[in-house]
Amino acid sequence: MSIEPDLKDWTWVLERPCRECGFDAGRVDVRTASDRVAEMVPSWQAVLARPEATERPDASTWSPAEYACHVRDVHVLFAERIGLMLAEDDPRFANWDQDVTAVEQRYDLQDPLVVAGELAAAADDMAAALRAVPDDAWERPGRRSNGSRFTVRTLVLYFLHDVEHHLVDVGA
Repeated sequence: MSIEPDLKDWTWVLERPCRECGFDAGRVDVRTASDRVAEMVPSWQAVLARPEATERPDASTWSPAEYACHVRDVHVLFAERIGLMLAEDDPRFANWDQDVTAVEQRYDLQDPLVVAGELAAAADDMAAALRAVPDDAWERPGRRSNGSRFTVRTLVLYFLHDVEHHLVDVGA
């Protein structure tokens, strides 16, 4: 059985806490986001070192390694999007289908130890992108391909929820 695509619109996490993971965007200071990104790396490395890292808990749920591949790619994508928002006025982001990416990149076959290094490098790049946001740029706008509007601040909050939530998904 294949993984069911996630069709939920997760932008609601900007308005209310996530009951599943406890993330509360209203309590996050985005200026600490780079620290939060760095603090997650050891947890992901521990997850990827588990003997069962490539095992799916059931046929329709990603394995911890597949979640880590996704988190790695989310770091890369959001660093790029922040760069666009700082360089352009109200950029529109290309569509990114995480489920198509998982299949095309064969997340299910990637080596967890390789992914651990790649995730750490992507997190370092994302942390650098976050540190590079000037104080007066947090409200610069951008839009997803579906028209959802973000500012740099709300995009970072949305990103943080994604990567922190997935640590809960893998039991870290």
